[in-house]
Amino acid sequence: MATIGKFNRSEVKKENQLFSRFKTLVETAFYGNNVTKVTNLQKAYHLATQALGTVVTDLPVKHTSDLGLPEEAKMLIFNDGKIVGRTAAARVVIGHPGVDSDYYQGILREALYQSKEQNFYTADVVVGLDEKFMVKSHLMLPEGFENNLYSYLLNFQIANEQWQERYEDSVSYEENDIYLFADPNWQHPDFPFGLALFDPEHNVAAILGLRYFGELKKGTLTLAWATAHRNNYVACHGGIKQYQLPGGNKYTMAAFGLSGSGKSTITLTQHGGKYKVDVLHDDAFVIDRDTGSTIALEPAYFDKVQDYPLTHNTVDYYLTMQNVGATKDKEGKTVPVLQDIRNGNGRTVKSRYVTKKSSRCFR
Repeated sequence: MATIGKFNRSEVKKENQLFSRFKTLVETAFYGNNVTKVTNLQKAYHLATQALGTVVTDLPVKHTSDLGLPEEAKMLIFNDGKIVGRTAAARVVIGHPGVDSDYYQGILREALYQSKEQNFYTADVVVGLDEKFMVKSHLMLPEGFENNLYSYLLNFQIANEQWQERYEDSVSYEENDIYLFADPNWQHPDFPFGLALFDPEHNVAAILGLRYFGELKKGTLTLAWATAHRNNYVACHGGIKQYQLPGGNKYTMAAFGLSGSGKSTITLTQHGGKYKVDVLHDDAFVIDRDTGSTIALEPAYFDKVQDYPLTHNTVDYYLTMQNVGATKDKEGKTVPVLQDIRNGNGRTVKSRYVTKKSSRCFR
């Protein structure tokens, strides 16, 4: 099994290595009697459609059977408030210079205590799509944010029976599973922009007072990348594409950059048909330092909608949308308003079928 999700009582000598105060605080919350586990995408989809504020469009999801979704599944829209992107000012990493661990332990204890007034969901995913590198991640999120839960299970690989078997056959690492506790309803006068608290050594994080889905996605990747770095991998935030050149030659390139800087646009551009281009992966991958093999961490794509009108063929593969508008078309159907007309940084989770050839492990 790839990472350590259950404590072996016979290995007491490892207890101090596997646990920290932050890890223990967060993991304990997962076992409260106010927590319900979601184990399949059909249930997650149903919960998301019933969440207050969800816009159930009239656009059907493609490949529902292969994705594990109900046959009648539609693309969903859910919008945040003022903040429609990640908040760098909220990020605090335990172990960094100047970070008072005791102070943040107290903040987290109080946040977890206050959270008992809400009902929560948990769900498990696999991060890493090849048996050479897989990490189990556990998410805990309150009622009212079912759309973020659903998007999370779509963006990563839900730990269904098939993938659980693969996970159990994967390379083992002396690393904790990822535990990610999120409470977007949390408020604190000292943290007006929220708090994203990380203990990367123990693979645990608390995302507090932040609604944007990207905080959950990138928080999970932050911990997965840190795990990869500790185990002889290069952690990469970017997209990979491969050009099919004349004479049977191939050229593989990666586009790197900050979130929103255009990596996905560069990765997905087909160059007007001059070259045949295969998109290998977009956004998150790791490279084995010894073999050079590359492993994608996610099966789906979380991309901006700024450059894509409703008539663009990639829209057919949208699953969920965040911070976009909605309108009625001439047939009376509810459809999204894209291209950042509502606000900046409109986003979508797209299925793996948006590209003809998306690889999980390649060289």
